Amino acid sequence: MLSFNKEFLIKGNARMAKAKKPQQVPASRLGTYISRSATGESYKAFVPAVLPPHPPLDMSTLYKQFEQATQALSLLNASADLVPDVGLFLYMYVRKEALLSSQIEGTQSSLSDLLLFENDETPNVPVDDVEEVSNYIAALNHGLKRMKSGFPLSNRLIREMHKILLRGGRGSDKTPGEFRRSQNWIGGIRPSKARFVPPPPEMVDDLMSDLEKFIHDDQQQLPILIKAALVHVQFETIHPFLDGNGRLGRLLITLMLCADGALGAPVLYLSLLFKEHRQTYYDLLTDVRMKGDWELWCAFFLDAVYASAAHAIKDTKKIVSLLERDRERISKIGKASRSALKIHAYLLKNPYLSLTKAAKVLNLSVPTMTSTTQKLIDIGILKEVTGHARNRLFAYTDYLEILTSGTDPLKN
Repeated sequence: MLSFNKEFLIKGNARMAKAKKPQQVPASRLGTYISRSATGESYKAFVPAVLPPHPPLDMSTLYKQFEQATQALSLLNASADLVPDVGLFLYMYVRKEALLSSQIEGTQSSLSDLLLFENDETPNVPVDDVEEVSNYIAALNHGLKRMKSGFPLSNRLIREMHKILLRGGRGSDKTPGEFRRSQNWIGGIRPSKARFVPPPPEMVDDLMSDLEKFIHDDQQQLPILIKAALVHVQFETIHPFLDGNGRLGRLLITLMLCADGALGAPVLYLSLLFKEHRQTYYDLLTDVRMKGDWELWCAFFLDAVYASAAHAIKDTKKIVSLLERDRERISKIGKASRSALKIHAYLLKNPYLSLTKAAKVLNLSVPTMTSTTQKLIDIGILKEVTGHARNRLFAYTDYLEILTSGTDPLKN
């Protein structure tokens, strides 16, 4: 079984990047700059070379990471099958990835905030933050549903998902569902002062058309993990929308792996590693654009897949063990065990429990709900978290501890 090592090869790759000797980069791997002007100032927009990279990737440098990542995905798929209720398990995994991806973009919500929001409770952050995460979940589910019905992963589907991603709240004024028709940039107050300026708007349609063709070009015979790594960078470099590019670019990784069958379900949350190593992540994206160094990026990406899968496998085992332990506890409480098992099943999707709401959903009387909840508190499964005498809220704390690992918001 894989083990999760926090000192995994990403740090080694970062050191490798600094130690690399300057090399002559083939012009065919580099993009081009196009001069433009705005408000009397000139700037240069970057246009990436079409995929795949030329000369081709040196796969001999990626063999070890590729084998590890492939094995990890296989074990993760098998591990997910061990969970008693895969649907409920996926429910939480999707939320974790959505949250982590949104945190990279600056949202300050936590997983607890999201779960409270979905339970009609007031979170501890602005509603806009949790709405962004909720929209991400809806966009991913839409994409998976469409592909399951036979619809291809295409620019049309990408635009559909973007429309959902930016509906309501922040970003709703940034033409959701449409490729941009104006220049955007990253860092700085205007293009001439920006850290990076993506391609001019009139080139976006053609660049995205080329990217779509590459996604469906089977003649390249590239492994899906490598293909997903290439597509992610190209999408982020094109930056085809006015907002939401980072989140949608990470969503594409999951969609590509699921469409290919490399992932049986969206149980891989790469955003955890991208979040923890975000400076390396950004630096390597820049190195691809400026130096044509696709190999180092792919090594980082494969390491992230390996470590993320290993982490997910570890969490899966913890959850399975926890559920078995707690169901055994519940079976020993006597007559109340039947209603307690119903509540326990409900907690897997709603780790924060409101007595009146749960009573309605589970078709239990409030007195039965109250007495059974007390028994779950007595055996250490639930804890009251408000400290109030009325409108109390109870939490499945051991379950939440596993789910929330690594999901604290980034510090500003």
